[in-house]
Amino acid sequence: MTQSGLETFERTLHETNIWMKELGELTLTRDRQRVYRLLKGVLHALRDRLTVEEAVQLGAQFPALVRGFYYEGWRPSDVPLRIRSKEEFLDKVRDNLRDIVDDPQTPVEVEHATRAVFQVLSRHVSPGEIDDVRNMLPFEIRELWPEPAAS
Repeated sequence: MTQSGLETFERTLHETNIWMKELGELTLTRDRQRVYRLLKGVLHALRDRLTVEEAVQLGAQFPALVRGFYYEGWRPSDVPLRIRSKEEFLDKVRDNLRDIVDDPQTPVEVEHATRAVFQVLSRHVSPGEIDDVRNMLPFEIRELWPEPAAS
C-alpha cells in the first residue's frame, strides 16, 4: 500500500515531480515554487492560444495535478486568443509571470523558460498531440518548440 493509501494521488504527485525536476534543471532553478509558477504561466499562455478542443486534448495527457492548475481560471468562452507573433506570445507569458519576472534577485528570462516548458511537454506528451498543438500555432510561436524527434 502507498503512503497515502491512494495510488492515484501518489502517481500524479510522482509524475508532477518529474516534470518539475526537469523544468528546474532546464531553467537552472532550485526554487520549486518558482518552477511551479514558470510551468503554470507558460501552460496558461499556451492553453489560451489553442482552441477549446485542442486545449482539452493536450490537458488530457497531463498528470492529474498538472491538469488541475492547467485548467485553473480558464474561461473557454474567451479563447483562442489571437496571438500571432512570438513576441505577443512571450508578452502573454510575461504577463502571467508578472509577480516573478522582474525579481531583481533572480529575473526570469521568459523565452528560455517558455522553451524549457515546451521541451518538458515534448518529453511527456505523445508526439501526435505535440504535432497537433505545434501545427495549430503560427510559425513564429512554433519556433519556440524543440524540433520533433525523427521517426
